[in-house]
Amino acid sequence: MQYTYNYEEDEYMTQEEEWDRDLLLDPAWEKQQRKTFTAWCNSHLRKAGTQIENIEEDFRNGLKLMLLLEVISGERLPKPDRGKMRFHKIANVNKALDYIASKGVKLVSIGAEEIVDGNVKMTLGMIWTIILRFAIQDISVEETSAKEGLLLWCQRKTAPYRNVNIQNFHLSWKDGLGLCALIHRHRPDLIDYSKLNKDDPIGNINLAMEIAEKHLDIPKMLDAEGETIMTYVSCFYHAFAGAEQAETAANRICKVLAVNQENERLMEEYERLASELLEWIRRTIPWLENRTPEKTMQAMQKKLEDFRDYRRKHKPPKVQEKCQLEINFNTLQTKLRISNRPAFMPSEGKMVSDIAGAWQRLEQAEKGYEEWLLNEIRRLERLEHLAEKFRQKASTHEQWAYGKEQILLQKDYESASLTEVRAMLRKHEAFESDLAAHQDRVEQIAAIAQELNELDYHDAASVNDRCQKICDQWDSLGTLTQKRREALERTEKLLETIDQLHLEFAKRAAPFNNWMEGAMEDLQDMFIVHSIEEIQSLISAHDQFKATLPEADGERQAILSIQNEVEKVIQSYSMRISASNPYSTVTVEEIRTKWEKVKQLVPQRDQSLQEELARQHANERLRRQFAAQANVIGPWIQTKMEEIARSSIEMTGPLEDQMNQLKQYEQNIINYKHNIDKLEGDHQLIQEALVFDNKHTNYTMEHIRVGWELLLTTIARTINEVETQILTRDAKGITQEQMNDFRASFNHFDRVQYSCFFSFSNSHCSQKKNGLMDHDDFRACLISMGYDLGEAEFARIMSLVDPNGQGTVTFQSFIDFMTRETADTDTAEQVIASFRILASDKPYILADELRRELPPEQAQYCIKRMPPYTGPGSVPGALDYTSFSSALYGESDL
Repeated sequence: MQYTYNYEEDEYMTQEEEWDRDLLLDPAWEKQQRKTFTAWCNSHLRKAGTQIENIEEDFRNGLKLMLLLEVISGERLPKPDRGKMRFHKIANVNKALDYIASKGVKLVSIGAEEIVDGNVKMTLGMIWTIILRFAIQDISVEETSAKEGLLLWCQRKTAPYRNVNIQNFHLSWKDGLGLCALIHRHRPDLIDYSKLNKDDPIGNINLAMEIAEKHLDIPKMLDAEGETIMTYVSCFYHAFAGAEQAETAANRICKVLAVNQENERLMEEYERLASELLEWIRRTIPWLENRTPEKTMQAMQKKLEDFRDYRRKHKPPKVQEKCQLEINFNTLQTKLRISNRPAFMPSEGKMVSDIAGAWQRLEQAEKGYEEWLLNEIRRLERLEHLAEKFRQKASTHEQWAYGKEQILLQKDYESASLTEVRAMLRKHEAFESDLAAHQDRVEQIAAIAQELNELDYHDAASVNDRCQKICDQWDSLGTLTQKRREALERTEKLLETIDQLHLEFAKRAAPFNNWMEGAMEDLQDMFIVHSIEEIQSLISAHDQFKATLPEADGERQAILSIQNEVEKVIQSYSMRISASNPYSTVTVEEIRTKWEKVKQLVPQRDQSLQEELARQHANERLRRQFAAQANVIGPWIQTKMEEIARSSIEMTGPLEDQMNQLKQYEQNIINYKHNIDKLEGDHQLIQEALVFDNKHTNYTMEHIRVGWELLLTTIARTINEVETQILTRDAKGITQEQMNDFRASFNHFDRVQYSCFFSFSNSHCSQKKNGLMDHDDFRACLISMGYDLGEAEFARIMSLVDPNGQGTVTFQSFIDFMTRETADTDTAEQVIASFRILASDKPYILADELRRELPPEQAQYCIKRMPPYTGPGSVPGALDYTSFSSALYGESDL
């Protein structure tokens, strides 16, 4: 069978660039072509584990020729004849020529007999035909022909390089810079282009061929001064085209793995922050729940100061951490939805709801702790006052009772005169009056001790011991007084004379003395008040006391006149008895001294009452100052809360404009912080002054703090919702007009609700949208947007937007559904296809292939997480990239 070959003008080469028949007679040209074509053939035959030494001899039996065609085409040829006869060889060569002809090649003057006979020129022509068809014709760049496509590819790759201008496959390659530029463009690590010299073409060509043979598996097909370059350049095209495809596949995998790694980092960060916050709450709640009271005011004040430090310094950063944790959680879930990953489920006990529950328990414990502190301070203040009052009254009584038992035990009446006995009796009567007058004081002492016990006074034991001694002594005095009276009355029957004046003095002096002692005790009595009205009441009582002083002074003068009358009688009758009154222990000097003491204590009492009045006025100014600010800040916080609530529903326009508006809201709120700090300062002054109530305002500092923290949390969450919408819009490729349409559709079917807002001191009601749609409204919304819904389809959609069966659809769920319907994202199938390219179409991939094609970090990430491949054709170290890719999108149990 005889074949001829020719090429039309629109095929591989123009006529003048075809095989030059005159060169067939040139031995040098023939030698060069033998060398070039042999190297080209061996570069493919090595893939099948063989090669040729002599091109005209090794193809004569047709076997290696058929093998070459199978390697370069990837197709199976008819089974060759294995005989060694000439007709067997001709049959094999014809099978090869038939296959070449089946690929659209018109052979001219090439027959099987010439190849079998070892015709060098015909063999070289046949190889050139194969090169043109299988190495060059398949090259296509922007729908150009093979040669033009290869030339265009070379021009694009070498365009950035100096001294390189590829216009053809002849002179443009003479200096070797074109080959070096192709290598440097794809493998800059193999050659330093800046050190090449245009004036050294042979050195440049030899360098390019040596590097290509060593690193790119491209054989040396021509000498430095060779003529035919197209075959050699086509080898570079095929070598680098596969690398570019692998690079594209590797980039896709890197992108997917980068998203997955970032999501895992965010998950780990959430787990860490949640653990730290929950641990802080766990440590703090027992401290706030500790209700062990202290014994002194100083210790309780220290607890109160520690609590203030907690509220000012320790808690605010944790409030910000809690808010940021919720924002990070929402952002992570949004990123997972955008990248088609499963939703993030935190560890048990670390859900956002778990953190909110723990925070609520912390707030409850905090509120109870502050109330307990204030109650304990009030209790200790009351206890200190009662204890001091007990000590004063006990000291006064003990001073009065000192020595009374020894006096009552005396038997002086046995040797006394009648007058002396009467005096003793009258004196004893005066003592009994004095004793009765002290009954109230003893009862007061016992009542104060009882109250101290009921209030759990820390030193109650010593109080009880002292009170018991006073009561025992009092009982003893009562018994001894009764026995002495009985003895004096028996003696009185024998004694008849009595000094009436002394008796009258004693009777009037004793109660007056008791009155003065009571007055001194009252004037020195401690007092505690909490309002201007209370101190004014004490001042009024003191004024009433001062009004009784003239009457008391008249009584004093009357008593002193009795003593003067006694002295006058003694002097008039020259009596030789002592002028001292035998019936009374109260002397004139004592009355004068105590009266002077009372007159000194009255202005001192005036001064202490006025000082307390001034302190109460100062406390009232603090109340009014706090109330004036609180009555402004409270409504301001409520107004901002309502503005943010309205803006989240009513804002229109681009999301960036909405974000800017919310950021302006946030900045205004931050700028208002100094007012809160000033109010905190005034609140601290009030607490330091121990002011516990304020009738001028219904706002407490706790109300303001809770409202402020709620305002900060609300604006942060609202900003995060808009950020989430922006992130969804940008990631899914949704236009602003689509987002506006989604918002308009949702707002249209979001029913108006009648709702009430509770503020710090009052409440009011208004109409507003609640940001939710029920199932019927959602169905109507979808129908209005052009969805043709059957029951099964609507049930499927509801399982996506309301997976928990709450009966309502939020705006975020609505946006997620609409973006899922309109956007395109990476899929598990695309990732699997990319791994298949890197694995050269194998169902598994090796660790070395991953390290070669991917960056080290992401290659190690895949190796660590890919399960072993156990399917057909498995080899040691094979990894299952299909299961790994499915797991990235939650489609397997890996």
